[in-house]
Amino acid sequence: MPQTKEQKKNTLGKITESFDKQKSMVFVNYKGLKASDLFNLRKALKNAGCKIIVAKKTLLDIALKDKKINFNIKDLEGQIALIFGFEDEISPVKTSYNFSKQNENLKILAGYFENNVIDSNEVIALAQIPSRQELLAKVVSSIFSPVSGFVNVLQGNIRSLVYTISQIKQS
Repeated sequence: MPQTKEQKKNTLGKITESFDKQKSMVFVNYKGLKASDLFNLRKALKNAGCKIIVAKKTLLDIALKDKKINFNIKDLEGQIALIFGFEDEISPVKTSYNFSKQNENLKILAGYFENNVIDSNEVIALAQIPSRQELLAKVVSSIFSPVSGFVNVLQGNIRSLVYTISQIKQS
């Protein structure tokens, strides 16, 4: 059933409002995705501080032009949805990528990151970057590694001393 002008204005308003708040966006093709899968995607996105908006390409094109984003959405194939990240830049990218690995009907088409339109390969590359917590854990591990090695070396000397004393006692 076609939307009325009022419904289109409301949808356009939601899209524009989301553009103002977003830190990054992912353009996805959800054609062939079951309703239950779309519900699970919405739930995963909500837990990650993201939001998905499904709209016609013409409305998305109008919103993109209003925000002076130079991207021709009509070149994208399929049914288009926008995934917005509001809390951080990587969460919509990682969530949509992880969901697309589990469900082949969701295809990543492009993204909008740091005021630039990026293609699907760059979006996937961003999704494969370790999270901030993983990177911090690696840094702490690499800083702590020499200290733990030094402690093990010192413990080796003490063990050798204890072993030598126990051998002397037995003799």
